Amino acid sequence: MSLDIKLKEIKDQVVIAFIGTLDSNTSPVAEDAINEYLDKGAKNMLLDLEKTRYVSSAGLRVFLATAKRIMANSGTLILCHPNDIVKDILKVSGFNTIIEVSPTVKDALEKG
Repeated sequence: MSLDIKLKEIKDQVVIAFIGTLDSNTSPVAEDAINEYLDKGAKNMLLDLEKTRYVSSAGLRVFLATAKRIMANSGTLILCHPNDIVKDILKVSGFNTIIEVSPTVKDALEKG
């Protein structure tokens, strides 16, 4: 399984799209991409999950570590556009109650 990462900045939001599978093999790459922006002082981040096929517990740990780091800096993290499989994973794990989930990136950007 592989993971492609697309990065873009829109207004004051960093949008990171994960394309593929977020698992124990690919999570370190995802975390490095996220941390690169956080180290530069990014406060508001959207993780675009539209083309993320699956998220394992390792991927969930990346979300949690990111959320903790962003919240410590009074920023926002929004998980955007999860497909039904990823939405179920977020629900079963309870992550949808601790990290905001938006139906689309556009909706999340309009909030910000």
